Amino acid sequence: MIKKQRLQFNIIFRLEPEGSFTASVPSLPGCITYGRDLKEAKKMAIDAILGYIVSLKKRGESIPSDEESFISLIRLPEKKSVYV
Repeated sequence: MIKKQRLQFNIIFRLEPEGSFTASVPSLPGCITYGRDLKEAKKMAIDAILGYIVSLKKRGESIPSDEESFISLIRLPEKKSVYV
């Protein structure tokens, strides 16, 4: 029996000035979408990823996954030299 590969992707959500969200998938170049709120942005990101995967399969390309990576936020210490 062949084990199905479970794909995992990191998504970056950016809050836009008008309150909507842009979602981008770093491991899939050009995979960017938008939602009026975070819930819609997540739904649209899943749809964009699935469409991207279909395109990769049609071209015979491998499908990347972020199973072994993650994104973290690092805040720099407040030093005047950093902000000058």
